[in-house]
Amino acid sequence: MPTDRTILHCDLNGFFASVEALEHPEIGDKPMAVSGNPRLRHGVILAKNEAAKKFGVSTGEPIFQAKRKCPNLILLEPHHEKYAFYSKKVNEIYARFTNRVEPFGIDESWLDVTASESLFGSGVEIADKIREIVKNELSLTVSVGVSFNKTFAKLGSDYKKPDATTLFGREQVAPIVHKLPVRDMLFVGRSTAETLARMGIATIGDLAAADERFLVRRFGKSGRSLILAARGEDDSPVAFYDEEDEAKSVGNSITFKRDLVGADDILAGLEAVAEKVSGRMKRDGVKCNVVHAIVKGADFSYLTRQTSIDKPTNSRRDLIESAMRLVRANWDLNKPVRMLGITGSRLVAASAALVQGDLFESRNESSKQNEKAEDAFFKVRNKFGRDSIKFGSSLDSDI
Repeated sequence: MPTDRTILHCDLNGFFASVEALEHPEIGDKPMAVSGNPRLRHGVILAKNEAAKKFGVSTGEPIFQAKRKCPNLILLEPHHEKYAFYSKKVNEIYARFTNRVEPFGIDESWLDVTASESLFGSGVEIADKIREIVKNELSLTVSVGVSFNKTFAKLGSDYKKPDATTLFGREQVAPIVHKLPVRDMLFVGRSTAETLARMGIATIGDLAAADERFLVRRFGKSGRSLILAARGEDDSPVAFYDEEDEAKSVGNSITFKRDLVGADDILAGLEAVAEKVSGRMKRDGVKCNVVHAIVKGADFSYLTRQTSIDKPTNSRRDLIESAMRLVRANWDLNKPVRMLGITGSRLVAASAALVQGDLFESRNESSKQNEKAEDAFFKVRNKFGRDSIKFGSSLDSDI
C-alpha cells in the first residue's frame, strides 16, 4: 500500500470580519459583522466575529434577522480589495512550507506537505507553525485540518474553530469522521443532504456504507464521487501554487434582482451570465474544454456541476446549452434560484482550437455563421461600449 499523503486545509477564521477588525480596534469584543448592501439584494451577513457568533448570528442570514438576535450588532461594509491583499499574503506564507498550495476561495487553501515533513516536522507540527506565523505576521487566525486527503482535511478545519489544529488520520475515521452529519462533507449541499436523508443516509459513515450502484442511479457520476469521498478514497491532487499565476479558467456569476423560478427564468439568467463569460473569453483569445454551472438557491443551498464538451468553445450559445443541461439534470427547476454562475476551464488558445477544429472536424454552416455573428457582436461592444449593442433576450428583462 502506498504511503499516505499529508494534506492540510487552512481556513481563515471569520476572514472578512477579522480583516475589518484590524482597522477598527475600537470595536474590541463587541459583536460585529460584515454585510452586503440590502438595496442591491446583498443584504446578508458575509462574515461575523466570535462575539456575534455567540448571539447566534450566522453567515448568509438576512441582516434584519441578525439584528433581531443581536440588536447591538455593528455592521461594516465589505472591502474586497483588502481581502484579496491579505489572501495573497497568507498564501505566500503557506508557500514557505510547500509549492503545492491550492486556494479554494479567498479564505481557504489546501496544502500538500508530504514532501515537507522531513524539513518541518509532522503535518500537525506544520499546521501549528503556520497558525503561529499567520497570527504573528498578519494578526489573523487560521483553523487547520490535517488528513490523508483533501475531503477529510476540510472536515478537520471545520471541526474546531477558531485558531485550532485538528488531525483526522485513519485512526479518527471510524470514531469521529463517520459519525459526522453527511451535510458536513464537501459538496453535499442542503438539497443533496435532504435527498440522502430520505434514503436513510444521515452520517458520513452511512454514506460510506451505502450501495454504490444505488447512489450512481440516483445522482449519476457524482454519486460515485460522494461515496468515494466518504470512504476516504478521495485521491484528488493539490495543485502547484504557481499554477494559479496563469488563468486556468474564465467565469462569472450574477445575483439576480429577484428569485428565478422555472426553466424559462433560469435560462434567461444563464443567458445573461454566458454573455459575460463568452465576452471575456473572446477578448482574451481563449476557448474552454470544460463548462461548470453554479447555482445558489434562495435558501443558500449550493450546487456546482461540470461537463466536458466535444470541442473547445467560447460561444455564448454553447455555454448556455451546456450549463442548462447541467442545471436540468441536477436542480429542481421549481426551486427558487438566487444566483447563477458559469465557468469555462481547461483553456486553450482560440487559434490553436481553430486549427484543431479545421483538421479533425467539419462544422456545419449554421454553426460557423453563429460563431461569426457572435464575434462581430463582441467586437462592436468592445469598441463602442457595453450599451452599444445587446442580445434580444436581454431586452425588457426584469431579472
